[in-house]
Amino acid sequence: MAMMQEVDRETLGPAVALFRGLADPVRLAIVRRLADGEARVVDLVKELGLAQSTVSAHLACLRDCGLVEFRAQGRQSFYSLTRMELMDLLAAAETLLAATGQAVALCPTYGTTDAKDASRNKEGSGDE
Repeated sequence: MAMMQEVDRETLGPAVALFRGLADPVRLAIVRRLADGEARVVDLVKELGLAQSTVSAHLACLRDCGLVEFRAQGRQSFYSLTRMELMDLLAAAETLLAATGQAVALCPTYGTTDAKDASRNKEGSGDE
């Protein structure tokens, strides 16, 4: 059985890294924004309402993962997605989320606090 676990780690490692790279809400928001076209850091800062250092750090992570790239134009850098297949992955995730209803959002380990709070409020209100 130990041998199988080693194979799984080796085989699944890249997928685990990909999903971890997308697991942060800021990075996911950046990816979704870049799906609409390239953007400068200043554009992302304004649109996402985050500090420049925060956006830059997340862009560096996405760049290191090979998910975004940049092109320099004068003193500015324009960021874009490296592969549009990333949008297919996100679309598949949206389809899966729609099919599972609130199950993922209510997951005790990774669910969102908002969904858990809403579920508790509904249970306590007697509106079931």
